Amino acid sequence: TKYDAACNKITDYDPGFGTGEIGWAQIMGVGYYQNFTLWHNGTTIYGCASNQNDLEIITSADNGFGYRPDDHGKTFATATTPGFTANQFDVTGVIDRSTDQDIFRFIMPTAGRLQIDAVPYNVGTGNAGSDLDMQVSLYNASENLLSIYNPGNLLNSVADTQLNAGTYYLKVEGKGNLYAPAYASLGSYSMHATIQPNGVGGVLPLRKLDLKGNVVNGKHQLNWQIDIDEKIAQQILEISTDGKTFQPLVELTADTRNYIYQPSSSSAVRYRVNINMENGHRYYSNNVTLQQQDSRSWPRVAGNPIQGNSIVINSPGQFDYTLIDANGRAITSGKLNNGLNTIQAPNLLPGMYLMRYSTENGQQTEKIVRQ
Repeated sequence: TKYDAACNKITDYDPGFGTGEIGWAQIMGVGYYQNFTLWHNGTTIYGCASNQNDLEIITSADNGFGYRPDDHGKTFATATTPGFTANQFDVTGVIDRSTDQDIFRFIMPTAGRLQIDAVPYNVGTGNAGSDLDMQVSLYNASENLLSIYNPGNLLNSVADTQLNAGTYYLKVEGKGNLYAPAYASLGSYSMHATIQPNGVGGVLPLRKLDLKGNVVNGKHQLNWQIDIDEKIAQQILEISTDGKTFQPLVELTADTRNYIYQPSSSSAVRYRVNINMENGHRYYSNNVTLQQQDSRSWPRVAGNPIQGNSIVINSPGQFDYTLIDANGRAITSGKLNNGLNTIQAPNLLPGMYLMRYSTENGQQTEKIVRQ
């Protein structure tokens, strides 16, 4: 619910504000047109002095579960130490609550360049569907803050810096942005780090390795730019279907800078370019996530908002459905047939509900407003 400064109600369902991938709205508000939708901690329909903390409600004893166990230490003493392979490492984690911090410890064997690509879980280009705005902070061995990496208009975080030899720490956490609060900026993420021991102040052999991608007519079109002094010995385009583990997709000639791929499913996939140099150096590009547009038709509520306790759904085929209230509890469920289906849901109070449609191949959720 949205109120003005004088506590006058503006609307029952806050539309949020902002644009781009950091454009924000409440999950139970009008979040249809925003990418970054979060759980709410604030006013309710009962007045601007009435407060609702969604995360406390979801993790309360009434639901029979709480937060998951923390996966990485949140202090320097308990920091996770990732293993390096060919001067690079990959880690994954989950920011499970607003106070969570994941800290990683690593060692620079010699002075050189550190590159970091930290990406929240998403389902498409532009961090589509992500609920985590990532901030990565760099600390030295004395636990003094050196740099903070949090691009203002992006949900992911990138870093490119020169470091002396020694021990360092990376802290990952969820933050707010120009439009969104830090509350409920949560979710899983992956982080890729590369060390290039080239010497502080020396010439950087790699000046640019930038991968971009688009979905055109159901095909993934990838192109990249490389600006490097060294000679490329091998160039491999890699793919990840789980967002964590990369496998070679195709080996390309040294001068190739684009590739078109037809994925076998509509699931989100992640790409990166791996180049090996004649002198033994190895470099990785940034990660790009692409997903096919789901061309399937899904059921839709006919007449939304609804006025009574009957819900009419127009379905293009057979689907399972579940009606869920604002606390995540299932109210009713059943099966839909092709055409118009009328569902009776007695005692629906005014408010926001979710109708979840599912088949063996996937699911989709639609918001319903009961006036």
